[in-house]
Amino acid sequence: MQALTPTLFPCYAPADRETARRIAQFLHRGADVRIFLEEGELREGEDLAAKAREGRVADMVLVLFSRESLPPRWPRAVWEAPLVTEPAADDVRIAFVRCDDCTPPKVLAPMFDVRRLRDIKRWVRRSPAVDHPEPEHAVDAEVLALDIADRPGVETIHNAALAAEFARAFAPDFDAVLRVWPAPTLAAAAGDLAAQLGLKLEGELPENLGRLQSFCSERRLLIVLEGEARPELIFEGRCSTLISTEPSAIPLDPLQQAQRALFSADSSWSDACTAARQIRRITLDQRRLAECHEAMEHWNALAQARDDAAIQNESTREMVWILEAWGRTIEAIQLDYRRKASFDEQIPLAFDFEL
Repeated sequence: MQALTPTLFPCYAPADRETARRIAQFLHRGADVRIFLEEGELREGEDLAAKAREGRVADMVLVLFSRESLPPRWPRAVWEAPLVTEPAADDVRIAFVRCDDCTPPKVLAPMFDVRRLRDIKRWVRRSPAVDHPEPEHAVDAEVLALDIADRPGVETIHNAALAAEFARAFAPDFDAVLRVWPAPTLAAAAGDLAAQLGLKLEGELPENLGRLQSFCSERRLLIVLEGEARPELIFEGRCSTLISTEPSAIPLDPLQQAQRALFSADSSWSDACTAARQIRRITLDQRRLAECHEAMEHWNALAQARDDAAIQNESTREMVWILEAWGRTIEAIQLDYRRKASFDEQIPLAFDFEL
């Protein structure tokens, strides 16, 4: 993802102002680009060649051809340098749009049809070659594209195959496609999403959700929520969300397997303890403290119900140091005191906090 917003300079005749504005609005919704719209309009006495030279102050130039902007006779000697050789020499990307039945020079490329705005957007985004949706999903995928690929939005469908096909075919319209599969808790789902984004979220769940909101809302992402809609993982701004209520069949990674085992009522106590220790190991390695704390709390509650003192002690120790890591020192001291008192460990005779 680029640190600086790229710039685009459209060149167009005054009569094509609305067409240029429509293109600009479409690009603003679906591409991270700053557009010099007003500056690109031809002034009296200017032609497209001169305006294209002026437009090289931007990273990209988009020339709109129409009956109003294209001269009836336009020798190659006039347009070749400003539209071909000079942009290449200055490393400025240039493309062309045919707005009506005019006849621009055939050698100019890429040449877009004004009716295919998505092609222009993908050129701006430097998207790779596009695979069209499979025929059985083509119509439904196109409807989804209008709602969430061409602009930020949220849509819900009930077809896992369509969700997968849309994510594949329209990946070029996004900075990244991220899939969040069903998780037993919100902390687990948020941790999974953060890991895919390369974010290390060591804080508590509300803080982690805030960081995800800030990061995702600023980027053109597609987040596919599998199986359920989690409102906390639906972000505003430039991010799009596709909710597929029918989850796809995917192999779970070791952490996801362990989370499901720990939070499942069908797991044996031995399996639950094994899963809890697996979660602890993986989440601590990845500094996913909210998930670890949540798992230890759940494990502790299960141990209390079974009157398993050893597991209560083990899980409480983990909760104490995580609270300390979060700066919740008083709570950590109080919890550790109760742990030592409950399990006959030596406790301090004097302390400076209220129990």
